[in-house]
Amino acid sequence: MSAISLGQSVVLGIVEGLTEFLPVSSTGHLKIAEGLMGIPVDDDSVVAFSAVIQVGAIAALLVYFFKDIRRFVTAWVRGLRDKEERYHHDYKFAWWVIYATLPIVVVGLAAKPLIEGPLASLWVVAGSLIVGSGVMWAADQMGRHKRGEDDTSFKDAMLVGTSQILALLFPGFSRSGATMSTALILDLDRVAATRLSFFLGIPALTGAGLYELKDALGAGVGAAPLAIGTAVSFVVAYATIAWLLKFVATHSFNAFVLYRIVVGVGLLGLLTTGVLTA
Repeated sequence: MSAISLGQSVVLGIVEGLTEFLPVSSTGHLKIAEGLMGIPVDDDSVVAFSAVIQVGAIAALLVYFFKDIRRFVTAWVRGLRDKEERYHHDYKFAWWVIYATLPIVVVGLAAKPLIEGPLASLWVVAGSLIVGSGVMWAADQMGRHKRGEDDTSFKDAMLVGTSQILALLFPGFSRSGATMSTALILDLDRVAATRLSFFLGIPALTGAGLYELKDALGAGVGAAPLAIGTAVSFVVAYATIAWLLKFVATHSFNAFVLYRIVVGVGLLGLLTTGVLTA
């Protein structure tokens, strides 16, 4: 039997689609949802399932930003052929995304047993949600929000890309939260910080999903739950991306900060009372 039922895959797909790009931790919410449904959060096939359905959310990102991605890829290809094209920002940005992904790939492969073992605990998720909230609030207050997307540099991309490691090691910190907070500290405006977080997530999350696919299928998750969870996450994520870009254009991140604290404290309560096990 599949470790995850069709109904559970729909629920997890919705959770993934809603939380993947919001700075609230998709991994943390997936683990909470799995725990409430009685799914073992540290089971290898469950961990792999969570990584694979991220591909649905990433596909939504690719569709939503297709024109931008096509522009970056076109500039990159032209730059490989023509030296003059290499001075264009889009060509440089494409390389920056590649370089900025390398740190999380190295750490992800080296620390895989730790990430899927002790660090998969819901206690870690709860603590990371709360601590990450403080980081996000401080970043939003410190940032001067004066730099746009065209002002980003190689240093910005590397620092923001490397910050994804925080979410990798501490599920609950949030990849989006870590990258957006770092971008805000670097004085990018909220929309630029959000878009940079989106673009840097494409190779990292796609690679993680494809890498885990064999483990998900071979360790007890059926093809049908995987397909359904991925499709649901695509639809929900697309709507979430559109909403988030409109929201950050006129609002601070305070709503997400408060939400994370509430969820983190609530999770601590559920763990302390034994309603959920770590």
